[in-house]
Amino acid sequence: MTEQDISRYQDILVTTATEVGLKLLAAIVFWVVGRWLIGMALRMVRSALEKQKVDPTLLRYIGSIVSVTLNVLLVIGILGYFGIQTTTFAALIAAGGVAIGMAWSGLLAHFAAGAFMVVLRPMKVGDFVSVAGVTGTVAELGLFTTTINTPDNVQTILGNNKVFSDTIQNFTVNPFRRVDLKCQLSGAADHQAAMVLLREKIAAIPNVLPEPKVDVEILDFTLVGPVLAVRPYCHNDHYWQVYFDTNKVLREALAEAGFPAPMPAQNVFVTQAA
Repeated sequence: MTEQDISRYQDILVTTATEVGLKLLAAIVFWVVGRWLIGMALRMVRSALEKQKVDPTLLRYIGSIVSVTLNVLLVIGILGYFGIQTTTFAALIAAGGVAIGMAWSGLLAHFAAGAFMVVLRPMKVGDFVSVAGVTGTVAELGLFTTTINTPDNVQTILGNNKVFSDTIQNFTVNPFRRVDLKCQLSGAADHQAAMVLLREKIAAIPNVLPEPKVDVEILDFTLVGPVLAVRPYCHNDHYWQVYFDTNKVLREALAEAGFPAPMPAQNVFVTQAA
């Protein structure tokens, strides 16, 4: 090999390396700029939707769809810059999508369930719900999953299909809810006086609604005495405060009024043989 051939190969190598390096550098620049433009576009979309007072649940859902779509277009554009046939690539994506869709039918079911929940709106971000055995506040409704923060501050993530196919209890929709408690009375107690006293004392608890009125009725009978059903009504935000304050009233009001404490009693008869 002559020096001329070596020099020619070196020139080709340098030229090729330069072209590839410039393309890689341009691809990096395109990626950085594209990601910045996508972020700006997402902020503009969110700003426009917030001005229209769009529900936060729908806002996050639309944001996720726009973000995924723009990122896919950015990748296809960069590959096209490198000379890869984007039509072929799009066909491969479509074929891969079919294969993935068949293999991940469950994931697509979660996506479809998420779309139905956004449209039908059985719940929204901020609602206190009970779904699929989980009770808590809805933090996010995503493309595939629903995030719920339980009362003990544990983040729980559920698949949308599981949420949508199960029973959904939404405690926030209605203006008030009922607190269900029981009170055991002694068989020697005046149950009528106890019921009147409890209605009065529980109605005075903060955040207990005047309408519907507090329910205090005989629910059951035991060997100890009658069992009262105690049912005040309140807004969902004050449920646990009313729950605990009512228990406190049940303990203190009856004791202060001199009602006998319920005590289990048994009569034992002893018969002696003659």
